[in-house]
Amino acid sequence: METTFIFIGIVIVIAFLIGFLIKTYNGFVRARNRVKTQWAQIDVQLKRRADLIPNLIESVKGYVKHENDVIDRVAAARSKMVGAGNPKEAMQANAELTSALGRIFALSEAYPTLKANTNFMQLQNSLGETESKIAYARQFYNDTVLIYKDKITLFPGNIFAAMFGFKAEAFFEADASERAAVQVKF
Repeated sequence: METTFIFIGIVIVIAFLIGFLIKTYNGFVRARNRVKTQWAQIDVQLKRRADLIPNLIESVKGYVKHENDVIDRVAAARSKMVGAGNPKEAMQANAELTSALGRIFALSEAYPTLKANTNFMQLQNSLGETESKIAYARQFYNDTVLIYKDKITLFPGNIFAAMFGFKAEAFFEADASERAAVQVKF
C-alpha cells in the first residue's frame, strides 16, 4: 500500500512536469507566432510604401531632370526593400529608403512647381499616412518581441527555450539618421 502511494505520487509529479513542459513550449510557440504576425503587419505597410514609390519617382522625374542621383538612390533603396529576404535586411533597407525619400521631399522645396503638383502632393500624403502606419506597426512588433524575449530569457523559461532552440528576435530600431535631432531654421 505504501509503494502504491509512492507510485501515484511519482506519476502525479511526472504528469505535472509534462503538463508544465507542454504549456511552456506552447507559450513559446504562441509568442514566436505573434512576433511573426506583427512582422507581417509591418511587411504589409512596407509593401504599400514600396508600391507608391514608382509613382512618386515618375512625378518627380518630370520636374527635376538633373537630379538623377536622388531618383536613382530612391529606386535602389526601393529595390533593396522589395528584395529583402528577412526582417533584418528589411529593417536596413527601410532605413536607406527613409533617407532617400527625405531627399526627394527636400527637392520639393527647391522646385516650387513640383511642390504645387497635385499628384506629387497626393503621393506625399499617402506616403505620410503609410509612414504613420509603419510607426504603429513597429511599436506593436517591438512590444511583441519584448514579450517573446521575456518568455525565452526569464527563468525557468530560458532553460526550456534553450532545449527547444527558441532564439531571440531583433527589435525594429531606428537608424542613426532617424535619431538625429531635427533642426528647424526660420
